[in-house]
Amino acid sequence: MANTNITIRMDVELKKQAEELFSDLGLSMTTAFIAFARQAVREQRIPFNISRNVPNAETVAAIEEVERMKLNSEAYKGYSDVDEMMRELLK
Repeated sequence: MANTNITIRMDVELKKQAEELFSDLGLSMTTAFIAFARQAVREQRIPFNISRNVPNAETVAAIEEVERMKLNSEAYKGYSDVDEMMRELLK
C-alpha cells in the first residue's frame, strides 16, 4: 500500500503534550493519528464526542436554581454543621 504525507498545524504546547502522552502509551505521533483515522473510518464517525463547552439542560437548570436561591436566600434553610443537616434530612 502506498503512503502519503500529511501536514498538520497545531499549537506547540499541544503538540508537546500529545507527544508525551503518546510516548507514554508506546506510540509515535504518526501511529496515534493513524489509529485515530482507522477508528474513524471503521465507525464512520469521529470516535469520541465533540461538543462545545456548554452545560447540558440539567446543569443549566441547577445553575438557574442556585441563582434564584441566592436572590431569595431567606426562603431557604442553611446549615453550618453537616451532622445537623443529616439529622434533619433523616427525620
